Amino acid sequence: MRSSFSTRDLAAGALFAALIAAGAFVALPLFGPVPFTLQVFFVLLAGLMLGARLGALSALAYVIAGLVAPVYAQGASGPGALFGPAGGYLVGFVVAAYVVGWLVERWRPSRFVPLLSIAAAGLVPIYAIGASWLALQLHSMNVQTIVWGGVVQFLPADLVKAALAAFTARALLSLPLDLRAFS
Repeated sequence: MRSSFSTRDLAAGALFAALIAAGAFVALPLFGPVPFTLQVFFVLLAGLMLGARLGALSALAYVIAGLVAPVYAQGASGPGALFGPAGGYLVGFVVAAYVVGWLVERWRPSRFVPLLSIAAAGLVPIYAIGASWLALQLHSMNVQTIVWGGVVQFLPADLVKAALAAFTARALLSLPLDLRAFS
């Protein structure tokens, strides 16, 4: 395992941080305070393409950028947004990118179904951390409300995003360009 990142690695990490930020600008309100965004697609793709450390670093760079710039969903920024109802999902992005990257580094899949399985596994930390934080923020221990508002309403679209991330990673990895950022 390498101990430092190359300039190419850092550029790829910065690109994915920017893509995650761009995904936040496609925000559609749903039931509750957390909107639907395209961020999950880019977080999962970051893990698939960059691996654990660099994928998580790119998601973390996005979260840190949001403390000073309006790059969170619906143009939000600052500590209030990070520690608000959607903050757990933001933290979940970092963990998800790491988990997806860790799994892809271990298995090195190149086919769609294993990539999809790994991307779908990345949804678990997003929902676990996000819905738990949402429950704390809403002062609600009503499991049905939190599971519906924090997981179920997002699940169909997020599974589509996981499939699109797996398809995109599969397509990119099939190119003779050595795009995988980890070795």
